[in-house]
Amino acid sequence: MTGWLGDSDGPMGDHGAFMHPELRVPRADLAAHIRQLDGARNLIAIVGAPGSGKSHLARELAAALGSDAAIVAMDGFHRDNDWLDAYDLRAIKGAPQTFDTEGLATLLAQLKTAQTDTPVPVFDRDLDGVVEGGATVPATARFVLVEGNYLLLTQPGWRDFFPLFYLSIRIDTPEATLRERLVQRWQDVGLDPAEITCRVEENDLPNGRVIAREGRPADLVIRD
Repeated sequence: MTGWLGDSDGPMGDHGAFMHPELRVPRADLAAHIRQLDGARNLIAIVGAPGSGKSHLARELAAALGSDAAIVAMDGFHRDNDWLDAYDLRAIKGAPQTFDTEGLATLLAQLKTAQTDTPVPVFDRDLDGVVEGGATVPATARFVLVEGNYLLLTQPGWRDFFPLFYLSIRIDTPEATLRERLVQRWQDVGLDPAEITCRVEENDLPNGRVIAREGRPADLVIRD
């Protein structure tokens, strides 16, 4: 690891015991930073509030990095609706407690050392459900871009993810921008105005505040 992350020359897990400052970088420089990472397989966390553009950034970086990169989305570990109904959690789907953190942890640990192609689940927003094996991380991928809201969260069930990542990137987005994007997201799937207001103001934006309040600092931060 080169020195641009600070004094440590080990992975993020080695220097993550203290609260290191975030380094603000231009979005256009992110791919160059990532290319500096050593090793045959590097897991990179891309975090931000709902509506911050994590998926878009992951695709942008994957395109810039070419065949060396693959994407894993935390949304592939949404609990299914029957499970949420059983625990009376459907109304807050997308909150930290509605994800299969054990399944995600197992996959990420596997990906750190995998030498074969690895199938990964994806979330289909139209179906409102997970498609098992909907994507693949090739054995040759040096950079695995793991995008999700809560990857740096310090809550139980999430806080053990931090040492798995060699690098983390946070998207800093004003709440007004998040609100505008989230309203548009739910309009695009045909929800009525009252339901949109409920989802945005009582679930999505509060989840974003949890990330800001209870998340670790990332290594790099960009302003969106």
